[in-house]
Amino acid sequence: MQKNNVILPPKMIGIIGGGQLGRMMAIAARHMGYTIAVLDPTPNCPTAQVADEHIVAAYDDMEAIKKLTEISDVVTYEFENVDLTAAKYIEAKGKLPQGAHVLEVTQNREKEKQQMKEAGLPVPDFSIVTNGEECKTALENTTFPAVIKTCRGGYDGKGQLKLTGKSEEQEAIEFTEKHQHCIIEQWVPFDKEISVVFTRTQNGGLEIFPIAENTHKDHILYQTEAPASISEQVRIKAVEAATILAEKMQIVGTFAIEMFVKGDEIYLNEMAPRPHNSGHYTIEACNISQFGQHIRAICGLPLTPVRQLQKAAMVNILGDDMEHALTKMPVLEKGSFHLYGKAGVKPKRKMGHVTFTASKDEEVSDLVNAYRRKNND
Repeated sequence: MQKNNVILPPKMIGIIGGGQLGRMMAIAARHMGYTIAVLDPTPNCPTAQVADEHIVAAYDDMEAIKKLTEISDVVTYEFENVDLTAAKYIEAKGKLPQGAHVLEVTQNREKEKQQMKEAGLPVPDFSIVTNGEECKTALENTTFPAVIKTCRGGYDGKGQLKLTGKSEEQEAIEFTEKHQHCIIEQWVPFDKEISVVFTRTQNGGLEIFPIAENTHKDHILYQTEAPASISEQVRIKAVEAATILAEKMQIVGTFAIEMFVKGDEIYLNEMAPRPHNSGHYTIEACNISQFGQHIRAICGLPLTPVRQLQKAAMVNILGDDMEHALTKMPVLEKGSFHLYGKAGVKPKRKMGHVTFTASKDEEVSDLVNAYRRKNND
């Protein structure tokens, strides 16, 4: 896509991936008057429920990719593990403003960390290992605790193993032998985790959403509060780091960076080249959502200057929580429920989220506590 190429409604936006992020992108786009095509192998997937066209096919099915490219005026994606051959094909057709390079980096933890390091940004010490012998050597020079992760794949805590000491060396070696390409990182004893969600246009316009503070449960994001309770020094460092990466990688669209905070220091952890779970609060709490801003960016429209209208907390609804969430919907006056339309309820599966907003932090906490209570008193 050429710079300044503006895509106006009712033109068609193609989305690779039919999960909840694609669904929320599609809803934002439909509000603006766009039409939607989605490529996903699952019939009646969340995005297909709000799309005009659904190509039911595997993500690496090149015939399906060609069809999506042909019928769409611009193409985006809702996850980073897009087939690179497909991404390069769409980019060559001038319809992937986000580009294939950013996918190539974010699909691979080694490339991701190297990109951050080359940009002069703070990351935990790490080493790359491809076999058991390399793993053993690396562990001799590693300060514990540490974590070993697969370089490709893995999310919500999958594909990683925490190492508390030398006694777990054999487990780490077996992990490496199984997965081949791994990264060993020093464990950061952080005070909190934050995420910086921002959107950048094809012409370099940049808008950063208020920094959010994340709480995890069993390695899955459980709750996000915004704005984060951080010092001004940390906020400045986080914004500077995001700005540097956005320019270095020539990001287009909405993008997220997770960071650890330790005192007044930050350490960059992982990146996501698309809207992020920790940015869902923006739908109710800001004057424009991360999804609306993303659609504006990929369609060549100017970004809306971001303002947070109220303080917010977003709580994920996992499969385990669905019954509880449904008992709360009829009794809570406040709380914006988003259910994603997924067919099967599974224990750790993200089924939806609920966002609470108020003018004061204490009011938000009270609303979250009322939601969490098991009874309806």
